[in-house]
Amino acid sequence: WDPEGAQGCCPPPALLSPPDAEKTPGYWNKGARRRLELALALQPAARRAKNIILFMGDGMGLPTVSAARIYKGQLAGGSGEESVLAMETFPHVALAKTYTIDRQVPDSAGTGTAYLCGVKSNAKTLGLSGAAVYGKCRTTFGNEVDSILHRARLAGKSVGIVTTTRVQHASPGAAYAHSASRTWYADANMPREALRDGCKDIAYQLVHNTDINVILGGGRMYMTPKWTPDPEYPEDSAQNGTRKDGLNLIAEWLSDKQHWLCSRWQGARYVWDKKGLDAVDDSVSHLMGLFEPKDMKYELNRNATTDPSIVEMTEKAIRILRRNPNGFFLFVEDDHIPCAGGRIDHGHHSGQAKQALMETVMLDRAVARAGELTSPSDTLTVVTADHSHVFTFGGNTLRGTSIFGLAPKKAKDKRAYTSILYGNGPGYSIRNGGRPAASLPAAEDKDYRQQAAVPLETETHSGEDVVVLAQGPMAHLFYGVQEQHYIAHAMAYAACIEPYAAEPGCGVARRASHGTQCSSQPLLALLALCIVAHLVGS
Repeated sequence: WDPEGAQGCCPPPALLSPPDAEKTPGYWNKGARRRLELALALQPAARRAKNIILFMGDGMGLPTVSAARIYKGQLAGGSGEESVLAMETFPHVALAKTYTIDRQVPDSAGTGTAYLCGVKSNAKTLGLSGAAVYGKCRTTFGNEVDSILHRARLAGKSVGIVTTTRVQHASPGAAYAHSASRTWYADANMPREALRDGCKDIAYQLVHNTDINVILGGGRMYMTPKWTPDPEYPEDSAQNGTRKDGLNLIAEWLSDKQHWLCSRWQGARYVWDKKGLDAVDDSVSHLMGLFEPKDMKYELNRNATTDPSIVEMTEKAIRILRRNPNGFFLFVEDDHIPCAGGRIDHGHHSGQAKQALMETVMLDRAVARAGELTSPSDTLTVVTADHSHVFTFGGNTLRGTSIFGLAPKKAKDKRAYTSILYGNGPGYSIRNGGRPAASLPAAEDKDYRQQAAVPLETETHSGEDVVVLAQGPMAHLFYGVQEQHYIAHAMAYAACIEPYAAEPGCGVARRASHGTQCSSQPLLALLALCIVAHLVGS
């Protein structure tokens, strides 16, 4: 439908006629009573969590959540507004303040350090306290802060990272790295002074800092020596490895995890495409899947036969991690914008709302699938964002209007405009002395750039609070308006992870962890079996 009759005569009747049931007070009264009954029956789950899954929508501010809800409903053939995201069924809700020590409007590195490591820090630094200075290697040492993922592994849990960006990106990087710069992906990206002073690149730290059981995302080129051909794009030299130190970190990781002594009982696998991922047995102890040289492709651009979706990666990670009787911690990120963070974040930075909203819908599908594979009786699931964007939708659009559609009336310049707009970004355009009119079907295209008020090469983050949704054990700890670093503390408390391992109710969990990890008898038996198997096979 094109308002003002530019391309058609009038809006479809469906847009003007809500369901008849909605026109009666009884419809709304009945729905409200049902929700009241649910609220009255809600009781805090005060038991401790065995597992934790943290879903993080990079750039997924509240306007993005609302628009994605409508898009989800419209993809299913409805008007969209009444749709419900899986994450929106979670009973406990809070808001998180996203500023960093030095910035009112944050970046993904400072926020990642907050919600994963439990301290606020400076923008562009990873896994470091606020005493560290961006770009200054020497300020790294002595200012490291450990993430909840690292501490969960030390507690005997299995841990994993799933991301649609490069695994060395700021958000997943905060789970394992300590870096004065979020862009030190490989040694080739580091200044000589930093290398001379002893700092390590983020890819190196991925392999050496924490024993991560599952690593799924992009970022192959930062793991292999310079000029190493990419397995998927061997003829494209721009996708080759970039490391100057000659290290093949993938080979190092495999060698470390596949020690001959126990390789027949506790193996590790590396894959680089969907076929390889599908072939991995869930019984492996370690899995690394790097599916692109840099970031993975947007869902709307993804080749479903060669590249796994975030839903598929999340499922594989859970199936592997949940075999640990001590439980697991899993971090899942989808970025909504190109060039900066997860693919939600990337979509917004490019001013391409359809790409960003599809990534949000896919993250929600991953949330739903995780709920099918786990139980809220022992799994705390948290969904949040690191920051928001200068993204909005408005214009008095009618019920059922496509979320990517046009406002029903033209602007003061007598030209049509889309409901979705950005406060700044690459969508700014002046032609023949004025703003070009928006039109359909162009505005529905996946690569369409919505208009922006201020011209910038990439759209920026925004500084408003982000939502935190939670279900499962101790989910009631997420309440009110909190500082973003509180998220890491609430999760650690819920699962008896340091610094809360000695809190009331944690004794049983600690004894179970100690028994599984440290009992000498099972280890001696396994050692004997491994030695016998090696001798028989040699």
